[in-house]
Amino acid sequence: MDPLLSLRELNRATLERQLLLRRTSRSALEVVEHLGGLQAQTPHTWYTGLWNRIEEFQAADAADLLASRKVVRIALQRSTIHLVSDRDCLAMRPLVQIVTERMTRSTFGKQLAGVDLDELAALGRSLLEQRPMTFAELGRALAERWPDNDPHALGQGVRWLVPLVQVPPRGLWGKSGPVAHTSVESWLGFSVPAMTAAELVTRYLGAFGPATVKDVQTWSGLTRLAEVMESMDLVRFRDSAGAIYYDLPDAPRPSGDVPAPVRLMYDFDNLFLSHADRSRVITPAGFTTLSGFMGTNVMPRVILVDGFTAGDWTVSRAKGTSTLHIHQWEPIAGLDAVEAEAKLLLDFLAPRDQHEIAVHDGPSRG
Repeated sequence: MDPLLSLRELNRATLERQLLLRRTSRSALEVVEHLGGLQAQTPHTWYTGLWNRIEEFQAADAADLLASRKVVRIALQRSTIHLVSDRDCLAMRPLVQIVTERMTRSTFGKQLAGVDLDELAALGRSLLEQRPMTFAELGRALAERWPDNDPHALGQGVRWLVPLVQVPPRGLWGKSGPVAHTSVESWLGFSVPAMTAAELVTRYLGAFGPATVKDVQTWSGLTRLAEVMESMDLVRFRDSAGAIYYDLPDAPRPSGDVPAPVRLMYDFDNLFLSHADRSRVITPAGFTTLSGFMGTNVMPRVILVDGFTAGDWTVSRAKGTSTLHIHQWEPIAGLDAVEAEAKLLLDFLAPRDQHEIAVHDGPSRG
């Protein structure tokens, strides 16, 4: 019978892979690659994800990588914007292209009726390689060729057919810019072999394992991975409900008694989005609280205490003072440690401001 993994053992293994049990001395580029990318549809909050994981992290280090094209922001897993290395961008995108195709056909298929997709891809690529454009600009330009089709759908069709990166200054720390795109090929100027499904599973398990087949499919958006995982040299475990978990043979699996420090996570951290069963980090009370955010277009910035969800945090600024608000979902044991981590985070987020910490009962509402 497969060995049993307790909930706390699963939690600690995941936190270890996610570099959340202790900060690492690895570079920002190495961490981005280890994690298989960071979800990054917001332009700046992902910097906090790196701060949580890297010793003495400086935002300028990651911004320089983005400006120098060593990392890019592109639609990948689940067809959402991820920050990935240039190499992972080129290797992963062909494999997960089917995910963007499936979602685009489902949402915009009828609005693209009558459009020659090869022509759409060629014209879209040509326009975006002349100069980066927003989707609104691209849609208007494409509508000159297809006036009877919805301009937004035309732009989204190009997003499906042509791998696109969001170009700086969008995403640079302390800066802003339009959500403008160009093609991956023109932006990076080199190529690498496409990643195989087995290679993608290996990368996922290294950052998120142990995991079920459904977990890997939830993260990637791909389907039919059971046969891939069964063919790989993986070890198996089970949980108390009998679910089967796969893992890399030599991957770290700490004891459930290993201490887990407080972490103030960013809003779209993949820790909370990359498993079908998220109880490895989200408590039953946490699920109830998070359900209250459904339909609000807000993803809370979650506080981890002893490795599990315990609250969320927000920051407000007035008259040169930045206040980090700790929202307790339930009374937090060891609140002093949360406040201490909050002060360190304010040093990172607002180094020139005066700082205050405020503690509230109950979740925030954005």
